[in-house]
Amino acid sequence: MEVLLQIGLMALGFLMLLKGADWFVDGAAGIATRLGIPQLVIGLTIVAMGTSTPEAAVSISSAIKGNADITIGNVVGSNILNILIILGLTALIVPVRVAASTIRYEIPYMILITLVLLGLGYTGEVITFGEGIILWAFFGIYIGYLLRMAKKQKETPEKEKGEKGISVKLSLLFSVVGLSMVVAGSSFAVDGATAIAKMLGVSDRFIGLTIVALGTSLPELVTSLNAAMKGNADIAMGNIVGSNIFNILFIVGTSALILPISFAPNFVIDTLIAAVTGGLLFLGCVRKKELTGGLGILMLLCYAGYFIWLMQC
Repeated sequence: MEVLLQIGLMALGFLMLLKGADWFVDGAAGIATRLGIPQLVIGLTIVAMGTSTPEAAVSISSAIKGNADITIGNVVGSNILNILIILGLTALIVPVRVAASTIRYEIPYMILITLVLLGLGYTGEVITFGEGIILWAFFGIYIGYLLRMAKKQKETPEKEKGEKGISVKLSLLFSVVGLSMVVAGSSFAVDGATAIAKMLGVSDRFIGLTIVALGTSLPELVTSLNAAMKGNADIAMGNIVGSNIFNILFIVGTSALILPISFAPNFVIDTLIAAVTGGLLFLGCVRKKELTGGLGILMLLCYAGYFIWLMQC
């Protein structure tokens, strides 16, 4: 009976995720269209930070409760999964075009800050208050870059802002309600999956590295797939790259300002793998300026190898 209850909880969570992502993407795209904001900027900001809410909630609340070692595992695990699973699956559904600015600036910046996190953790085995400030400084640079890009890349002329479509207020309502459903749905799905895993005797460590990482990345997964199928590929790519940057700089940085964040030695390999997956993404799209189905398959195979390695650790 308990198993059926948890399966029902998971099903409810996935239904909320699907419908919530549908509304969220429609609302975000509507805001971009009516205000003349590039979809890539919306993806890198509103969508990316919004879908990273579960990671932020889990990591920051863990820091407040004194369980700081959860923070790094959740962030790094989610970042690996975001690229290899989410972009891999998205590329299998439809080729994902990659903006020149993403290849030139955003992906390299994502790789850079991942290496910065690796360096901070490797040298001290803990992320201190001062290092949290360093991460926040990098976050400030990133926000400044986004503001500059938004100013330079206004795509919709003033005369087109009145074109038919839902209003900015209604688009904002769709975004807020959709995001709320996505976050709540991911919580239900994670709780149900975790309970089932524990019933089956799966270890807490394995649950944290896989189910929790996947669960907190469900908003990115559903939103990216939904955006790609609706033809809003810029939102899908911006969502993942922006989320990974936000995860490291804001979540780890903020958690470190609350108390020192434990960086266990085994996280060194995981963080290095996160940097390598960023390199794979860069190399995969630098030539054709898009993610193809072939690259998607390679990404999924890489995650399968990582998953098998985790099971043997």
